[in-house]
Amino acid sequence: MSSDNVLKLIKEQDVKFVDLRFCDTIGKEQHVTVPASVVDKEMLKEGKMFDGSSIAGWKSINESDMILMPETESAIIDPFFDEATLNIRCDILEPSTMKGYERDPRSISKRAEDYLKSTGIADEAYFGPEPEFFIFDEVRWGDALHSGFYEVDSEEGCWNSDRLDEDKNIGHRPGVKGGYFPVPPVDSCQDIRSAMCTVLEEMGLTVEVHHH
Repeated sequence: MSSDNVLKLIKEQDVKFVDLRFCDTIGKEQHVTVPASVVDKEMLKEGKMFDGSSIAGWKSINESDMILMPETESAIIDPFFDEATLNIRCDILEPSTMKGYERDPRSISKRAEDYLKSTGIADEAYFGPEPEFFIFDEVRWGDALHSGFYEVDSEEGCWNSDRLDEDKNIGHRPGVKGGYFPVPPVDSCQDIRSAMCTVLEEMGLTVEVHHH
């Protein structure tokens, strides 16, 4: 998507804010949000300055200036925010050289691809996400001078087969390491996964499969 098309999308969808997103070195998603009214061709071309010293492991305070460079091809309407918001992923550039920052994951992956090509190892690299996660009903942890603990709980946990609920406990619980691929009622998360996949497809992503 060109800069012109991004600006056109902002106008057509009555976008109020543009969310500039990037990932830090350890994989934590970061963002800064600007009013759509300040987004123009110049900003999309020259990027947005930000304080890199606030990102763990990046810059010291005396050399903190960095540039968020929007990758306009990644622009997509966010389906969750109350105000119409356009998400755009960004490269992180060094302002002194306008080259990719060495600790920016996007820059690292681009350099890796260039290395594959230059060495003849491969002419193309393919990357595909496989998001795996847990859904807990409760997570507790503590770290005090005299103690430390963590505790997670899930309705599906085998330790809950004797739990007394408001409704009857019908005892459908997978055993230890028994949660891979079972059908409902052992799999209690079918609907929420389907809802996630529906939103992903509405955003233009291709979903291959979902399962417990």
